[in-house]
Amino acid sequence: MDRRDFIKKSALATAGATITAPVSAMLTKAENAGLMMSEAEPANNTSLSGKAPKVLLVNGSPRADGNTFCCLKEIETQLQKYGVESEIVQIGRQSVRMCINCGGCRRNNGAGCVFDDDLCAIITEKMKGVNALIVGTPVYYGQPNGGILSLMQRLFYSSGHLVQNKPAAALAVCRRGGATATLQTMNMMFEMMNMPVVTSQYWNIAYGAGKGEVKLDTEGMQTMRTLATNMAFLLQKIYADGNYAPQREERPTFMNFIR
Repeated sequence: MDRRDFIKKSALATAGATITAPVSAMLTKAENAGLMMSEAEPANNTSLSGKAPKVLLVNGSPRADGNTFCCLKEIETQLQKYGVESEIVQIGRQSVRMCINCGGCRRNNGAGCVFDDDLCAIITEKMKGVNALIVGTPVYYGQPNGGILSLMQRLFYSSGHLVQNKPAAALAVCRRGGATATLQTMNMMFEMMNMPVVTSQYWNIAYGAGKGEVKLDTEGMQTMRTLATNMAFLLQKIYADGNYAPQREERPTFMNFIR
């Protein structure tokens, strides 16, 4: 090893120690203060008259095993600890039609979107047998993936009766920014459909660029686990007495801002 290499490696080692030492000290301080308590192993719970509730998770990323999938998998693993069944559906690189406002779904007796040759038809059918929905998306220019937006808009418009009153959550994965705007866009749809929105200890956001890098976001991963815990808790409470939805006022005729 020549002198230049020795100096370079020594500098890198020193820099690493400089960064690691404060972080280690912070972690130790947090542990001593009781701020990093390990989660107790939850007991398996079943409801729905002895039948385990089921959550549908939709991966809105074209990468079947990328960072969005890692987040959904973290949620699924946590849900299983509570006896909640789950299924992850991938959008992948399939093309998803957008809604063309043809009105066909209003004339087919609630059978869903008349375009039945893409993923929307599959998701519509699966929503009949699940009790909650979680949708994950990468951030594209501060927005959700266009495919997941088209899918959700068609599903909600053509088959809103299948999602009404079912708890829902969205999560966004980004490299650096735009995640909160993406999350807000997704939640807007849930809020129009009487779907209880499930939250976490922080916004449902995780960070990562390269494949699997999101796993290094330890707080983001904990946020996903807390989201799953809250989802399981809410499902148990909602279905404990068989009363799935409150009595609501009849909705009046739609109004525009000008009248």
